[in-house]
Order: sequence, then C-alpha cells, then structure tokens
Amino acid sequence: MTINELRSRGVRCLEDAGIDDAATDAALLMEYTLKTDRNHILAYGNDEVSDKQADDYDALIKRRAEHIPLQYITGHQEFMGLDFEVSEDVLIPRLDTECLVEEAMIEIEDGMRVLDLCTGTGCIIISLARYKNDLKAVGVDISGKAVEIAARNSESNGVEVCFLQGDLYEALDDIGDRYDAIISNPPYIAGAVIDTLMEEVRDHEPLIALCGGEDGLEFYRRIIDGADSHLVPGGVILFEIGYDQGEAVSDMLREHGYSDVKVIKDLAGLDRVVKAHRPFL
Repeated sequence: MTINELRSRGVRCLEDAGIDDAATDAALLMEYTLKTDRNHILAYGNDEVSDKQADDYDALIKRRAEHIPLQYITGHQEFMGLDFEVSEDVLIPRLDTECLVEEAMIEIEDGMRVLDLCTGTGCIIISLARYKNDLKAVGVDISGKAVEIAARNSESNGVEVCFLQGDLYEALDDIGDRYDAIISNPPYIAGAVIDTLMEEVRDHEPLIALCGGEDGLEFYRRIIDGADSHLVPGGVILFEIGYDQGEAVSDMLREHGYSDVKVIKDLAGLDRVVKAHRPFL
C-alpha cells in the first residue's frame, strides 16, 4: 500500500466517525507515523509503506476516530512557535491564548517578576521567559501532574521557570514575593455549559482546567481578591476570558480599584483578554 492510499483510508475512517477536518488530521497523523513532514509526503506519496507503518497508522486513526484530541495522540502542541508536551492531565494550548501572551509582551519588560496562575502546560510563562530576558518567572497549578509537565516543557524550551503546586496564591506562602505582572488563563466555562462542549473537550480535557464554577467567574474573583497582596503598586494583571465575560471581569477589577482597564479582542473579533493596572496609592 502506498502513502497516498493509506492516508485516503484514514480520511474515510475519520469522516465516517464525524471528525471535523478529517483530511488535515489524517495527514498530520501520517507525518507523525512516518516521522517526516508534509513536503515529503506530497513528493513521495506513491512510495510503499511497511506493514508496521500501516498498522501503526491505523491504530492512531482508530484513536482519533474515538474523538481523542489529535494533540493527546501525538503528545505535542505548538504554541508561540515553541513545542509543548501535552497529555490528558493538561489543557491543550490554543491559538486564542497567544493573544494573551502577545498583550503581556507589551506590558512586561526584561527582568520583571511574573506570576502565571493556573499554568497548565506552562505555555504562557515559558513563552514569556523565552521571548523576554531575565524574567523571574513563576508558574502555579493545583495539579501536580500539570506542574511536572510544565517543568519538562520549561527544560525542553531552554528557559528557567519555577513551577509550584498549589491552589492559586497558597503555593506562594513560602516565597512571600511580589510581582510586576500576574497573568492567568483560568478555568472560565460555566458549569452548566460543560455538557454542551464538543466531545473532544468534554470527555478528554481535564474538567479542573475547564470549569470556572457556576457562572464561570469563580477564579477571576479569587485571583483579583488576592492580587493586592502579590502585585506591586502599578503592576499589571492580565486574564484570558470567554467571549462574553469582558464586562463582568472589567467590573470586578474596577471595583477593586484597578485602573486602565481594557478589553482586547482576538483575531476573530471576540473579547479575549482583559488587562488592568493596580493603582500606586
């Protein structure tokens, strides 16, 4: 069987399973199986594959047909031009979250102390540490497995980040430091909405990284409530938000005395980031 024939079989299998963009996923799994890239497959699509390669590919296609996310099958996801290890213990980094990092890059200067809450894979704080110089970078997650993955991602991307396990600021009890910036992509999906999510998300990504309480705003409240004890006067706080949460999160920040509150839209024109500064007085 040739590469093209095997890939076509994979596409049909995924289409039958109702997988969106089956052709793309089948092609990516072919690249993963053959340990090559798209250009090679296009150029040598009529080459024969071995029986083992065909069996390995069919096994991957079967898993994807069960609606297991592609990234959990390959164990990797690209974010901000960097490679990140992923597993079902962490949320898969999304392109939308790059908007949060890009906005943080505007606010954060070399040498600053930066705290990333609900760090997951560490993709946010690792990206900042990679593209800024000499950050004193700390990432916190309540999941010990997430912290282990984030630490490996930090090492593989060649940056130094201190990752701590704990429930938000509780992880910092022994540090007692204040930060120039607090950044977070917290769980923000309302509890009642979880069952309506696509199967790949609902059944495979960790609920602890998705559910933001009854109204989806629980973690914003908790992070803002504790921020004054951990953010320097004049420091910046940045959140990723759901498309309909900009006003609510902005109001919370204003009620706590924060200034320069701004909602930033993503490439799709949806509200995606809220940022604000702690007043000096």
